Amino acid sequence: MRTVTVVGASLSGLYAARELRAQGFDGRLVVVGDEPHRPYDRPPLSKDYLTGAPDEDPPDLTDDEEFSALDAEWLLGVRAAGLDPPGRTVLLADGREVRTDGVVVATGASARGLPLPGGRLAGVHTLRTLDDARALRAELTSGPRRVVVVGGGFIGSETASSCARLGHGVTVVEAAPLPLVAQLGPEMAAVCAGLHRRGGVELITGTGVAGLRGTGAGAVDGVELADGRLLPAEVVVVGIGAAPNTGWLAGSTLALRDGVLCDDGCVTALPEVVAVGDVARVGGTRAEHWTSATEQPRTAIRNLLAGHTAERLRPLPYFWSDQYGARIQFAGHRLPGDTVRVAEGTLTDGAPDATGFLALYEREGRTAAVLSIDRPRPFTRVRRELACAAGAVGAESTVRADAS
Repeated sequence: MRTVTVVGASLSGLYAARELRAQGFDGRLVVVGDEPHRPYDRPPLSKDYLTGAPDEDPPDLTDDEEFSALDAEWLLGVRAAGLDPPGRTVLLADGREVRTDGVVVATGASARGLPLPGGRLAGVHTLRTLDDARALRAELTSGPRRVVVVGGGFIGSETASSCARLGHGVTVVEAAPLPLVAQLGPEMAAVCAGLHRRGGVELITGTGVAGLRGTGAGAVDGVELADGRLLPAEVVVVGIGAAPNTGWLAGSTLALRDGVLCDDGCVTALPEVVAVGDVARVGGTRAEHWTSATEQPRTAIRNLLAGHTAERLRPLPYFWSDQYGARIQFAGHRLPGDTVRVAEGTLTDGAPDATGFLALYEREGRTAAVLSIDRPRPFTRVRRELACAAGAVGAESTVRADAS
């Protein structure tokens, strides 16, 4: 291959560019990104960035030395508009075309909005990009606000925690019976619900949002719930998940179904096209987690340069979340019938004490997954054991990085 184009300049796109050079590709490398910013760290956007100093931005993922050493053409602030595989061309929204021999699809996902009346009122925010976070932070630092967070998942819970830390009155609305119940199961989701209450945040579950109410000036001032209640609100943050950015691939012959369909080596039906990160449905699963975005590029690039699937991923799912001063970590494969056992620490009235706890999800006498709150060392040990038992690719290096 003479030219490889990475479409997407976020975490997975940067890791793909790094892997191309690390694995010996010395040809033309083009990186296309729809944001004008160099790759930056997204996890702080819902946490430290919202509560930090006004002039602080989240850290760049690459410094000037590496940026130069990658020897890439960075086309930032321009959106990809199409892919023409027969013509080996990536089409850009500004009319330019990039001729290429290989493509890495790393376009990520976009925050889902509320398709309801009032969804475009001033004061209604999603949180996915640096510009989203800047707009939300400007409102949160201009005085006390009544904040309603729609969605009790990771982004919603972390944002609610940050808003409470800033002194705002916060309510979280979650349509499911408990926040994070799909990921953690009912027993441990109840513990996370307790973190909201411990942080002084009102948690409303089991009902959705029917609409938003606005003032005559076009600003939000209330959230109407499906059960008829009306919550006063001056700021609304919508955290109801993300949709993979695949629209630009329509008509490209790539298979699209809630992401770009790939085999378990990140290879699409076209061997010259691989996909990584939030946009990729790898082996039937689309995982919107930091570790997926950093682990997948190594295998994807190896297969892209080989021209076929020479290596396959066997990842151990892992995620973490920082909420209300607590670090939540989870690894493994949980199924609804698993038994949950607290192996270290204690829960009092369903809430952890200051030393946290470690819980094991057990199936047929074996540990299938592990959850911890503020118990990083035993969590890392169990996670390593799970990874070794599963033969997970890249697990060892990831454990060392997370434990440092």
